[in-house]
Amino acid sequence: MEKSNPNSTSKPHVFLLASPGMGHLIPFLELSKRLVTLNTLQVTLFIVSNEATKARSHLMESSNNFHPDLELVDLTPANLSELLSTDATVFKRIFLITQAAIKDLESRISSMSTPPAALIVDVFSMDAFPVADRFGIKKYVFVTLNAWFLALTTYVRTLDREIEGEYVDLPEPIAIPGCKPLRPEDVFDPMLSRSSDGYRPYLGMSERLTKADGLLLNTWEALEPVSLKALRENEKLNQIMTPPLYPVGPVARTTVQEVVGNECLDWLSKQPTESVLYVALGSGGIISYKQMTELAWGLEMSRQRFIWVVRLPTMEKDGACRFFSDVNVKGPLEYLPEGFLDRNKELGMVLPNWGPQDAILAHPSTGGFLSHCGWNSSLESIVNGVPVIAWPLYAEQKMNATLLTEELGVAVRPEVLPTKAVVSRDEIEKMVRRVIESKEGKMKRNRARSVQSDALKAIEKGGSSYNTLIEVAKEFEKNHKVL
Repeated sequence: MEKSNPNSTSKPHVFLLASPGMGHLIPFLELSKRLVTLNTLQVTLFIVSNEATKARSHLMESSNNFHPDLELVDLTPANLSELLSTDATVFKRIFLITQAAIKDLESRISSMSTPPAALIVDVFSMDAFPVADRFGIKKYVFVTLNAWFLALTTYVRTLDREIEGEYVDLPEPIAIPGCKPLRPEDVFDPMLSRSSDGYRPYLGMSERLTKADGLLLNTWEALEPVSLKALRENEKLNQIMTPPLYPVGPVARTTVQEVVGNECLDWLSKQPTESVLYVALGSGGIISYKQMTELAWGLEMSRQRFIWVVRLPTMEKDGACRFFSDVNVKGPLEYLPEGFLDRNKELGMVLPNWGPQDAILAHPSTGGFLSHCGWNSSLESIVNGVPVIAWPLYAEQKMNATLLTEELGVAVRPEVLPTKAVVSRDEIEKMVRRVIESKEGKMKRNRARSVQSDALKAIEKGGSSYNTLIEVAKEFEKNHKVL
């Protein structure tokens, strides 16, 4: 999809390049919107995607014609079959797809009479740095995750030199200077095995971040003061990661696209305030058939209202993620326990493959969110003041779950990681009741509202993240004047 930009003013032009996946597209689209609403910049967002899903369509429809200074451009999609084997990890797939799209980006810049004032990429598309250097463009990275993750990524090359063997086999938590220690089982997925095809690229990611002219972070001062202070002041960290840091978060959907005639939203409006649990494991998250069965029975046994976005399970013993395939396949409801839909037709709603998450989380009847803890979903729960049942599956989600549970106090989590063992229906029932109807759940909800208040203040005019974004825009204007 591409639309022409009628604006021909002399405003600085900024390019953004989003890697494949909704987890990258959503924050990049929201950042693009925030930049153009400052009314000092022209923005072109280049989108790399091999997916044509309902979630993506919903997102793009809500962004069409948002602002005359915002242009959305699809880069030529890569042919996966020509790039890699079917068993390659999701991280390798993202890297390779993005590399192929960078060639398209370069040709577009070559055709411009004046290059953009800045190029903003994410951690998976830093292979575009040489292109920026070739055209004399300042290069920035939008780290769509939190500061704790950036601290780990900063320090991982030191850990690689100092620690022998596998990180997951360590008897003690992993020390990150100035930050909360990291449990070995919570490490970022590429660190699970040094022999994985994602580990060396992750080390390379750590090194390439140091070449940026600035790092935008999807967090804010009040959310992670300890990790941000460590990145700025801890000698071991700030000697490694020298680019200036710009916390501009939460960069998340804070306004809801109007959805007319949506059955689940109509049903939500008939339910009591804060009585419904929303269950969704992200655009890529999958669980095993056995775990799906336990989750169904746990929801039914809890006797609490729910909306559950059900995706096709895996027949293997566990699940993690499924990307770059047709996620809109028919039939996921057929894997639910026999009679589940009939028995629970008054208690809840089951949606195959997709639901309007932004609208559901913003609805006053929603009282909890069973989530995979992707950072986008985590932020959307925060900006709506909704407590979480943490169900991490892949990538950095275990770190996010720990942050939500232990640092922010807005979540509960199973006794064992869902990636390590099947969570029983009895434990699921207890967690659902804890969040929706117990005194503890009320306390979590109050705490979530407090964090929500801090988040919204940060992005309001005069807030810490708003002021930081103004600072970034002024840097872009300086680059433009130099050109």
